[in-house]
Amino acid sequence: MVSPKFLKFDTLSLHAGQEPDPKTGSRAVPIHQTTSYMFDDTDHAAALYNLEQPGHIYSRISNPTVAVLEERVSALEGGVGAIATASGMAAFFLTVATLMDKNSHIVSSGSIYGGTHNILSYTFPRFGINTTFVDPRKPQNFKKAIQKNTRLVFAETLGNPNIEVLDVASLSKIAHEERIPLMVDSTFTTPYLMQPIKLGADIVMHSMTKFMGGHGIAIGGIVVDSGKFNWRDSKKFPNLTEPYNGYNGLIFEQEFGIHALTMRMRAEGMKDFGACLSPTNAFYILQGLETLPIRMQKHVENTKEVVSFLSECDDVEWINYPSLRTHKDYNLAKKLLPKGAGAIFSFGIKGGKNAGRKLIENVSLASHLANVGDAKTLIIHPASTTHQQMSKKALKNAGIKENLIRISVGLEDPSDIIEDLTYAIKMSQRN
Repeated sequence: MVSPKFLKFDTLSLHAGQEPDPKTGSRAVPIHQTTSYMFDDTDHAAALYNLEQPGHIYSRISNPTVAVLEERVSALEGGVGAIATASGMAAFFLTVATLMDKNSHIVSSGSIYGGTHNILSYTFPRFGINTTFVDPRKPQNFKKAIQKNTRLVFAETLGNPNIEVLDVASLSKIAHEERIPLMVDSTFTTPYLMQPIKLGADIVMHSMTKFMGGHGIAIGGIVVDSGKFNWRDSKKFPNLTEPYNGYNGLIFEQEFGIHALTMRMRAEGMKDFGACLSPTNAFYILQGLETLPIRMQKHVENTKEVVSFLSECDDVEWINYPSLRTHKDYNLAKKLLPKGAGAIFSFGIKGGKNAGRKLIENVSLASHLANVGDAKTLIIHPASTTHQQMSKKALKNAGIKENLIRISVGLEDPSDIIEDLTYAIKMSQRN
């Protein structure tokens, strides 16, 4: 294959990481539905286990089908390597578990997916890893929250569910001044709309369940490393810069250079935690990636029409969508998201929580379920579902109101989506 640096995005989404199978001529990526791989001899086996030679040992650690997906997403993001996982949450856990130790600290945006907020608030503290949450619109708050034991700054490129636009470059500068990596969840934007590494992010994660897969049939996550963060100079990451007894004193940063993080993730995290992506799900997600550019264009076009309709609706109190001039991040969105502000937005319906319940119960085209980024339009009430484990204070700080409805706009004819919402809104206002 031609080197990725010479190929444009649309081409990479089809070709990166793969060449036709040399033995069979298969143009499509084969599904390597196997648990394990033959060794040439005992020396070959030992070399693989000692990380002296590349190759596959067991599909919990790596798999040829999954490897194509990893290379493709890494190419789309402009990274040096990637690790695919069983889910987006597994990708986040793997990164934190690799970088953190007991008594470590994270500074995170408070406007993030409810599941991520929960693991930071309740699960990680059990292991001595604590988090301070701040307003993503105020980069200086991240700086103020950084402590001596802080090892990670984390945020979402578009906050869930209020759709705040992250000033990646400003936040990256703050993190790097403190010699801390910036990790972003770019699920809502995908690399088609934003490439955070180009803006200064060090680590990018995705729930590939969403737009990358695009059809609600396969769960998966991925972590992409920029290869640009200097782990040694930071002096905060002994897991990468000091001898690791699990591999006979190997120093990952010394041995693997810019690939230190992904190698530690694979050699320890995937091997020990076991949250691997199945080759079949990798195949499904690869099919989604092939049409990602086309789908994202349509998603954005549809969303603009739906938002325009709701903006004129008297029963809608407010809308959070960065392409609207009324949105706080409108100017930042124009700068960072020239192709569009994505396909997810939230709005408030008159009548509060009860009206929101009626609205959701009266849609027929939109699907009421816990997902985003599907080819079909999806709708949900976050305060009672995806973010229900957050405290009232945390919900308030994140701006998640009781009447907030989140919509992920699909690929249907936009007039049909609008007609569906028109009826549901009308029914929501009846006593």
